[in-house]
Amino acid sequence: MSALLFYTLFYFLMSGCIIYPPTEFVSAGLTVKDVFANWLGSENEFFIQYHIRRSVATLLLHSALPLGYVLGLFFFNHIDPGKLLLVDGNYLGPLIVLCVTIAPLYILNKVLEWSAHNWATHPIAQNLSVYSNNNTPWTAVASDINTEYRRIDKIVIVTNSVTRVVATDNWIIKITPYKLQVAHQSDATLVVNKSDVHFMSPTTRDQVQFINIQVKPMRAMAQEFDIRLNALDFKDLQDKVSRPIAILHNITFHRTLLDRFIDIFKEEVNKNPFYDTAEELNQCIGCMQALSNVKLNRLCSSADTRDLDDCTTCYCRPMWCIECMAKWFASRQDENAPETWLSSKCTCPLCRARFCVLDVCLVRNSSN
Repeated sequence: MSALLFYTLFYFLMSGCIIYPPTEFVSAGLTVKDVFANWLGSENEFFIQYHIRRSVATLLLHSALPLGYVLGLFFFNHIDPGKLLLVDGNYLGPLIVLCVTIAPLYILNKVLEWSAHNWATHPIAQNLSVYSNNNTPWTAVASDINTEYRRIDKIVIVTNSVTRVVATDNWIIKITPYKLQVAHQSDATLVVNKSDVHFMSPTTRDQVQFINIQVKPMRAMAQEFDIRLNALDFKDLQDKVSRPIAILHNITFHRTLLDRFIDIFKEEVNKNPFYDTAEELNQCIGCMQALSNVKLNRLCSSADTRDLDDCTTCYCRPMWCIECMAKWFASRQDENAPETWLSSKCTCPLCRARFCVLDVCLVRNSSN
């Protein structure tokens, strides 16, 4: 029984990694596109044809996984085939074997049907045929997409290990394991209708924010679809698409890494003591729009030490707003290590006194 349990857990784990490959599987080349690379051909040269074959290979492989489990039970002698199939009154065993056998056979039959007439009945070809004008074949639309995908100015956003979003000059494409969803930019509406924050991510130590963009083609018979991506990738997509992306009034998110840092910087500064002053405050010399409201006041623990990297005293009067100070702070940090920004140090824009976030204090004007 322990061997059967171990086999079951191992097979289900491997199946999960095949269906939704983790980073280790992707790095090792254990994915459908890597294993069947010779048959799939070149994605860059024939984008649509490549993904038709990839979707077929993925569907066949996934449909065969239950059958592979049952065959493994027989091969490793965990279950006697005779006892499973021939015992009187045992209908569950034969039914399971029948189901896991019929599923891949049915998918294989569908694939053979789709392959007729140059894949004209494949779901991807059917999606493209919606955009055929003047009775042109779907291959004409595929050729246009292939041409645009070969251009170097396209953007490709990897949303997870099995899903990507591609934006070319005229097309928005969502790539999933079994489908290729497309929309022509000229007649599509894009709406950000949801945002959510998660505090754990495989690639970041801090919180990560995702947004959901609804793509609604106006053309008859075209299917709408959703794009879910990291909020920090929004600007790349926005800059590429020709249509404006509407944002619902109740949706807020950080469009860039700098926007996110500014909000966190403000939260940390709000925890520091106020700096009281009676002098009149002028406009921020950074933006000339907001009132200067921060003062660099040495408060951190390094005030008791004498290291060269310690914070130093700044004698400048309040001349900056908190947002400009946050932007200045971020501009002096290593852009390749954003997780270290908040714990790093910076120099005053004027006198070059060294300070950290703990030294940035909001100004409280006692004369008001």
